[in-house]
This record gives sequence, structure tokens and C-alpha cells, in this order.
Amino acid sequence: MTSSPASTVLATPDAGPGGFAPKLQDGEELIGTARVPDGVELQLVRHGEGFTILLENTELMSTEANASEEALATMTCARLGDNPAPQLLIGGYGMGYTLRAALAQLDEKATIYVAELVPEIIAWARGPMRKVTAGCLDDPRVTVIDADVATLIGAARSGYDAILLDVDNGPEGLTTLINDRLYCKLGLEAAMRALRPGGILAVWSAFADAAFTTRLEEVGFAVEVADVDARPGDAKPLHVIWFARKPG
Repeated sequence: MTSSPASTVLATPDAGPGGFAPKLQDGEELIGTARVPDGVELQLVRHGEGFTILLENTELMSTEANASEEALATMTCARLGDNPAPQLLIGGYGMGYTLRAALAQLDEKATIYVAELVPEIIAWARGPMRKVTAGCLDDPRVTVIDADVATLIGAARSGYDAILLDVDNGPEGLTTLINDRLYCKLGLEAAMRALRPGGILAVWSAFADAAFTTRLEEVGFAVEVADVDARPGDAKPLHVIWFARKPG
């Protein structure tokens, strides 16, 4: 997910109780809304051939800024080495850039589980955004699960070679406050248990967070922090990815 102050959309007075209406520019169209389980609203906005998904007044993701979402997959897969049949868990789908990049890196024996808690995200991917989706949801290596990624992590024991998280704008709950459990010590310990020896927890963020690095290390991960471009060929803004490897 991405966040850019320059692209923040403000709530308008007629948004209605508890709702937000994006202040659309010329050529923009609101084509869908969805509710995250704790009640916040997502909006899908189309602008020409491009799309943006907003969380109330914050840009979460855009077809114009996807380089770091792709890097989340490509850099993780590069760190997996020559694993012939890796199992990956991606949370969540977003606009599918991480999933498509992973599919391009992995061979036919790979398995990718995608946890997406908001069913409208998948409906948008198969509907108005189908050109962007490019059939990735129908790849036989992909299984989409309508569930909280934290639940899947908590239920697994040495089940994944990599867990890729892009469900907030950083290591704190934004799309839902419940997501804080992903980044706290207990959540990171659950991720450690869910990974196979040598497995990688990769976490995308729009900003740096030294305290999160420390927390990963305290749980026992070997941590690498990488700055990555948000847009292809554009060094600003920079996003951050943590690659936390389980010992073994």
C-alpha cells in the first residue's frame, strides 16, 4: 500500500454519517466502495486507465506507484534461493502487483496463498480492474483465501517459506486497528512459528520505523532493511521493506 501527502483526498461535507466522499478531480470517477470489517470505508477511483484505492482520506494504493509492491515479491524471492517448490503467504491482494511479481519469479511448483479480508477487493480485480489483474487470480499456483492474514499466520507451524505483508501503510494498524497484532511481539512470534527454518517475513512500509526493526531482532529474526523506489525510475518517494529471516 502506498501513502503520498500530495495525493491525499479530503472528506466532503456531504459524505454522510461515518462515511467519506473523495473530492474528485476532473476525469476521476468513484466506481466502488467497500467496508473493512471494523467499519472504515474503502473507495475505488478510476482516472483514465489508472486506479486508486482510498481509505477514507488516505491513498492506500495506486496503479501509478507500484514499484515497491513489486520489489516486495522480487526481493523476497531472490532471498529464497533455489527452493524448488516454495510456499508463500501474501497478505493482502491490494492491486495484485506483489502477486504478479511473485508469479513471474517462481516456477510451476510454487504455491502462493493470498489472504484478502475485503471481498470487494477481489471483485474489483475481476471486474473494473481486470486489465490490471491480467489473469493472475486464475493462475493454478494461486489460492485466494477470504480470511484475516493474522489468522492464517497464527494457525501455521513451519508452513511457509515466506510471508509477505502489505496490509497497512507500515508496521501499525491502519486499514484496521486489529492489524496491530501483526506487528507486536506476539504477532512476530506467531510469524516465526509459521515460517520454515530459514524462512522470510517481508513487511512493506511507506516509512522507516527503527522500533519495529528492534522488535524483529528481539524476537530472534536476522533483519535486513531495504529502501526501495515507490515508482519505477523515481528515487522519491522511498518506501521501506523489512526482510526478517528465521534462523535455521
